[in-house]
Amino acid sequence: MIELGLGRISRLVQTSRLSWRAVHVAGTNGKGGVCAYLSNMLQQAGQRCGRFTSPHLVDRWDCVAIDGLPVSESAFRHAEDAVRTRDKADDIRASEFELLTATAFELFTREGVDVAVVECGMGGRLDATNVLDDKLVTVITKIGLDHQSFLGSTVEAIAREKAGIMKPGVPCVADATNDTSVLDVIRSVGREVGSGTVHALDGLPCEQVESMPPHFRNDYGALEPHQKINFSLATTAARIALSSNGLRQATLNSGVLSKALRETQWPGRLQCISIASLTGRVEEVVLDGAHNPQAASALARFLERRFGRVPTTWVLAASEGKDMGGTLSVLLKPGDVVCAVEFGPVDGMPWVKPMVASRLLEAATSVNGIRQAGAYGQSLKTALNDASEIANGGPLVITGSLYLVSGVLRLLRPEPAV
Repeated sequence: MIELGLGRISRLVQTSRLSWRAVHVAGTNGKGGVCAYLSNMLQQAGQRCGRFTSPHLVDRWDCVAIDGLPVSESAFRHAEDAVRTRDKADDIRASEFELLTATAFELFTREGVDVAVVECGMGGRLDATNVLDDKLVTVITKIGLDHQSFLGSTVEAIAREKAGIMKPGVPCVADATNDTSVLDVIRSVGREVGSGTVHALDGLPCEQVESMPPHFRNDYGALEPHQKINFSLATTAARIALSSNGLRQATLNSGVLSKALRETQWPGRLQCISIASLTGRVEEVVLDGAHNPQAASALARFLERRFGRVPTTWVLAASEGKDMGGTLSVLLKPGDVVCAVEFGPVDGMPWVKPMVASRLLEAATSVNGIRQAGAYGQSLKTALNDASEIANGGPLVITGSLYLVSGVLRLLRPEPAV
C-alpha cells in the first residue's frame, strides 16, 4: 500500500542521526540514470558515496549501493532488522517504502559515507526520502504524466509535487527540455522556498564538449539524446556538490568525467543482452523498463536508429492500473508481434500487481496492424522461447515494466554453487 507523508519516516529516522550530506533527485523519467552518473562522478572525485534507488532490480538489497557496489545481503538485513525493531517499539507503523528508505539511510550512516545520492520513490514533496534536511543540491529530471491518482492530473500539478524536494538555499538543477509550464512551476517553487537559481540544462555546452579529449567526445556523441541530458544534469549537480563546505574539495576534470561516461552502467535501460542461455537465440535482445509514453518515445527512437522500421517482436508486461494506451501507441507499429506476460510477486512491494496478460494483449492488438502471439500469464521463459522463434534473428524487445526487467535478469542469473 502506498502512503505518502513525512510523519512516520520522521519518527523512524529521528533516533539515528544522518551524518552525511545528500543529493536529492526527483522526476518522472531519467532519475536512475542521473543517480548512476552522479554517484560515479562523486566516487571518482574521492568521496565515499552511497546511492539509493528504487525499485530494486534483482534482490531487495541491490537498491542500496556504496561506492558503486550493492550492499551485501547480511549488511542490509542487519540494518533492516534495526529499523523494523524501532518501528515496532515506537508503534510507528511505517509503510514498506518508508522502512526501506530508513534502512538505506541507516546503512549510509553505518558505512560512513560522505554523500548519498537519493532517488525519490514517488513525487517529492511527501515522498519518504524528502525527510532529508541536509541537501547539497537537488535535481529534477524529465516530468510527465504518471501516478496521477497520487500526484495530480496535470503535468503542472505533478511538477509542483516533484519540486517539493527544493529547499531554502539549496541549488536546483533541472531538465530544460521539460514543458515550459513545468519549468515555470519549478522556478516558482524555487522562488517560494528561496532555493536560488534553477540551472536548466539540455546537454553539455558545445564548447565544453569540444574542449574534452577525443575519446570523451566520441563516447558522449554516441549517447542517446536523453542520456546526454542526464549526463549534463549529473555533471552540474556533482560540481555544485563538490564545491560545498563539508566535502573534500575536488574538481571534475576530464579524467573523472571520461571515466564516469565510459564506466557507468544502468541495467534495464536500453540494455542489449544475450538470452542465449534461456532460448538459444544468438542475437542480443533489447531490455528496457519503459512504462510511460516519455520513456517509450526514448526507446522507440533508439530502436529506429538501431534497426530501422522493420517488424519487431515484443515481450510485454505492465503494472495493474497503468493506462498503457499512450505507451503502446508509441512503441508498436504494423507488422509487430506481441507476447504478453505477467511479472511475478515483487519482494517487499506486495501492493504491486501485474496487469492480466490477456488484457494487456487486447490493449496491444488494438493498435492497428499488430499481430498477437499470445498471452503467457507468468510463463516468462516460455514467452521468451516463443518470441525468439518468432523473431527468427530479427529485433526482439522486452519492455513495459521494470518488474519484467527484474524477472528476466533473475532468470539469467547463474545458479548458486552447491
